[in-house]
Amino acid sequence: MLVNRKCNILIVGLGLIGGSYAKGLKKLGFHVSAIARRQETIDYAIDNNIIDEGCIDINEKIIGEADIVVFALYPHVFKEWINANQRFFKPGAIITDVTGVKSCVVYDIQDMLRDDVEFIAAHPMAGKEVYGVENADEKIFYGANYIIVPTDKNTDEAIEICREIALLLQFGRISTLSPAEHDEMIGFVSQLTHCIAITLMNCSDNELLVNYVGDSFRDLTRIARINENMWSELFLLNKESLLREMDKFLDEFKSLRDELASDDAEGMKEKMRISTARRALFDK
Repeated sequence: MLVNRKCNILIVGLGLIGGSYAKGLKKLGFHVSAIARRQETIDYAIDNNIIDEGCIDINEKIIGEADIVVFALYPHVFKEWINANQRFFKPGAIITDVTGVKSCVVYDIQDMLRDDVEFIAAHPMAGKEVYGVENADEKIFYGANYIIVPTDKNTDEAIEICREIALLLQFGRISTLSPAEHDEMIGFVSQLTHCIAITLMNCSDNELLVNYVGDSFRDLTRIARINENMWSELFLLNKESLLREMDKFLDEFKSLRDELASDDAEGMKEKMRISTARRALFDK
């Protein structure tokens, strides 16, 4: 394996996903360091054996010793960080990320990055409706999907390192998409679903709903508990893809509404048969 236990791994951004990476990798025996915004975050991570060391300021030694750096930052912060601090990377360092959009990030990072450092993009398709390192849990990765997002600037070695990290963290299916393919897919399977959950929760201000809902409503709206700063940025950065998916959803929803309005039971049944068959693929 290219990723051995002697590798020093640095996590930049110690929230839920960054913290879960750190927790999982440290349990495997890697030396894990972190950079976070708050000292309380670093203290908690050290006290709970999530990282070995960390800082809130730019620490040249910690950055310079890292063989692999995982960025778990908002897209605009990620680019600003690289622009300001990439001089501290060791030659040959591999950097990767967990960012939810790619086309607007990957090429900019690769264009600005030093020639002796390589960025291979990735997206772990895992999470919870809670935030912060206090909720870090490497088990959210077990069996989850993982997407590697290379460009023609990436080497086979970097792609394999990214794949090995996914295997070490026990992700299930590992896929490879181009940045454009990734953003189109994420616009549908992730961003549109969050839009639907948000919209559903905005349809009624009845505070007594909690007394009457069943599991179906809870399942549909679980992701409506949302980080508005992060997700609004992701929506805007993937605006064209997301708008296309929203328009397709609106057309399909209107079609179902029209079938109901016209007492078209067979039309509704056909949609339900298609829905059932397609959803069954997820259970295999």
